[in-house]
Amino acid sequence: MDAIDAIRINFSSQQLALLNVCLGFLMFGVALDLHPEQFKQLLRRPKAAFIGLTSQWVVLPVLTLVLIFILKPPPSIALGMLLVSACPGGNVSNYAVHLSGANAALSVLLTTVSSLAAAFVTPAVFALLGPRVPGAAPLLSNIAVDPAAMIWTILELIGIPLVLGMGIQRQFPRLAAAIRPWIQRASMLIFLGFVVFALIGNLPQIKSYLHLIFFVVLAHNSLALVSGYWFARGSGLSRFDARAVSIETGIQNSGLGLVLIFNFFDGLGGMALVAAWWGIWHLLSSFLLALWWRQRPVSDGFYRPTGEIS
Repeated sequence: MDAIDAIRINFSSQQLALLNVCLGFLMFGVALDLHPEQFKQLLRRPKAAFIGLTSQWVVLPVLTLVLIFILKPPPSIALGMLLVSACPGGNVSNYAVHLSGANAALSVLLTTVSSLAAAFVTPAVFALLGPRVPGAAPLLSNIAVDPAAMIWTILELIGIPLVLGMGIQRQFPRLAAAIRPWIQRASMLIFLGFVVFALIGNLPQIKSYLHLIFFVVLAHNSLALVSGYWFARGSGLSRFDARAVSIETGIQNSGLGLVLIFNFFDGLGGMALVAAWWGIWHLLSSFLLALWWRQRPVSDGFYRPTGEIS
């Protein structure tokens, strides 16, 4: 066993519960700028959603395997990369897409569908590609995602905040306009707080082992963001939609990855460190990318965002 596999990441159900509350608040802020018609148009024109899901479910896992062959990381790190790529989109992506001025409705739809399908897609992708990771055979384990838990997560993090936010906007537009700036400022602080507390919680492990996985995660996450954007553009999507697909592909549910690593791999250090650092790094990369795109706005008819973040 590699030395990195002996480390243990600080991760608890209490931390996950607090994170979910914060993510629900972020979704509520995004929902204040969404309209039912946006989702109706997406369902009438499902091409963007299909391309976004293909980017997450097919393109990213396959390119991850290619990257593993190129970088040749230790087997546990390689399996961590593959598992993260097989996870659904992370919920914080909805806020990042909204911040960037891209198609937030498409982001919400992609997160919802990929999360609901994760009970089948994540184990299937990992089972299909895991045996192809060099040297990983002794570490492999069958994984499973609880469908009921995923459905409750979707209701908790997306469904309830979405209904509340869109309902307030529709029934009480003046109230929505009054609270929107405060909600969005608070969302910004929460988003940055994720990074700070994640760093503090695992500072000893990060200081000791970051050099082993920093460039691996940097390359992997960059590949996800870039491939998501250009796969979408190459498939005929507008920049408005492609930006959403890019961020959805680049922000994976690494929290789910950690849960699976602790449940099925006994918290294997290399896998856990990749998932934990990915969870920190994708916040930084998506936040910077969102701010950069925000300064270069694009619009797409009805979908143009209405809210401002100051």
